[in-house]
Amino acid sequence: MADIAFTAENVEAPRIRAKVTREDWLVRLGLLLLAIYLIFTLVLPLYTLLAKSLQDKEGQFVGLANFARYFADPAMLQSFGNTIFVSLLGTFITLGLAFIYAYALTRTCMRWRGFFRAIALIPLLAPSLLPGLALVYLFGNQGLLKSLLFGHEIYGAIGIVMGEVFFAFPHALIILVTALAVADARLYEAAEALRARPIRIFFTVTLPGCRYGLVSAGLVVFTLIFTDFGVPKVIGGSYNVLATDVYRQVIGQFNFQMGAVVGLILLLPALVSFAADRIVQRRQVALLSARAVPLQPKPRAMVDSLFFVAVSLVAGFLLLVLGMALFGSLTKLWPYNLGLTLKWYDFSRIGTDGWGPYFNSLKLATCVAGIGTAVIFCGAYLVEKSRGAGRLRTVLHLLAMIPLAVPGIVLGLSYIFYFNAPGNPLNVIYGTMTILVISTICHFYTVSHLTAVTALKQVDAEFEAVGASLKVPLYRTFWQVTVPICLPAILDIAIYLFVNAMTTVSAVIFLYSADTKLMSINAINTDDAGNTATACAMGMTIVVTSAMLKGLQSLVAQGLNRRTQAWRKR
Repeated sequence: MADIAFTAENVEAPRIRAKVTREDWLVRLGLLLLAIYLIFTLVLPLYTLLAKSLQDKEGQFVGLANFARYFADPAMLQSFGNTIFVSLLGTFITLGLAFIYAYALTRTCMRWRGFFRAIALIPLLAPSLLPGLALVYLFGNQGLLKSLLFGHEIYGAIGIVMGEVFFAFPHALIILVTALAVADARLYEAAEALRARPIRIFFTVTLPGCRYGLVSAGLVVFTLIFTDFGVPKVIGGSYNVLATDVYRQVIGQFNFQMGAVVGLILLLPALVSFAADRIVQRRQVALLSARAVPLQPKPRAMVDSLFFVAVSLVAGFLLLVLGMALFGSLTKLWPYNLGLTLKWYDFSRIGTDGWGPYFNSLKLATCVAGIGTAVIFCGAYLVEKSRGAGRLRTVLHLLAMIPLAVPGIVLGLSYIFYFNAPGNPLNVIYGTMTILVISTICHFYTVSHLTAVTALKQVDAEFEAVGASLKVPLYRTFWQVTVPICLPAILDIAIYLFVNAMTTVSAVIFLYSADTKLMSINAINTDDAGNTATACAMGMTIVVTSAMLKGLQSLVAQGLNRRTQAWRKR
């Protein structure tokens, strides 16, 4: 019998598995609960929407017959073409204005840059219907500036494009300011040394450096305009677009199958834009290396003056729209008696709701900010900082990205089909404040999740490692270390959710009941009834509430910064 030599090569090392502790099981339970939450609030409703589009009115499977009917209808096909047209035109105008504005803020030394930056962000505080209402006062049949349209009507494509430019402008500006704020001064010095003209430097250095920001901003703006409901509903007139078609099919004709078809068609461009944006972000490369010299703008009197004039015109347009909405809410009887009054803010004059919708909006925004921030931040912490369950954490991160590609009106429509189904035990929440809270959190989940993940990535993993070595429970490390460090980001998430819950229209237009009517929804209904002044008053009430909260956030943030600086000095 041959001797067997035992060497290091033929002895298999035993596999050592990490012991799964009670804490690990609790973390996995938390991940599982988060997965269940996202499945029931996102995946299943969207699946129900898809299934409804493939059924007839009796619930029988008919395949793509509904889609064939849609594309065979000239009126519906016209709506699709209208949506593409206003989205492309609005995107082109918004990108041009936002690029000039962002360039002035980041690459010039013009005066009052802080003031102009604040003005540009004002539309974020307003519901999307407010610019439509203001444009009625400016360019409507009895509008102040109607003659500037040279015989054309504001109701239609012109009004939709103008309103969407106001609505989408700050979203594009934020992206472009970020893209233009980073640049390597050495590239510009080399170009100037080669005696390149400023226009050549712009096209060969500046534009290539921010091309990914331009693409991302364009995709975001196109998706926002393509899926927006508020502006077309108020000022679209007989110019049909997909978002108003969904509303008309479901609310006006109770044609849920065709509504589902339009909803899916509305979803596809958003998904394509989302996928393209992901691809663009992956291809983006760092513009600042370790040896790079950050670009500092130099004073140029002529250039600074030109950009000051251009930015003043854009800011003037934004202030004109918002100011006109405010003035319209304060006039006694437009346009015959322009005296000032507060009677339009007495909401009890127009019905039995009174201030009820406003307090419903406050209740919704508070619940969304509180519950949503807790769920999203804790979920992001489990996904980013926990150990094990790698595949589940990856799947959860992908699920958290989906809401960014789902338009609000599509999400609301899917909630009708899923939560209102007779056999669904969850249909008890349909028509309650609970479903409004769930849908709003889901609608704005992705941006909040990314904000939380970004903040958590900046927290060194050694905190958890040291805590584990000292046998400190993970929840204690989370509460005593992670939360205080990430408090500014948590505050940003809460304010973001609150403001968007106050201004949202499309995500809740199908889900409210008589007891849960919101201020933004009530403004649309009031405008439909012909009371534009009161609708403006409701919109301005939302703006003032959001602005007050943003101001409070700034004060709290300053306090947190002072506390952080004092802590570092110790």
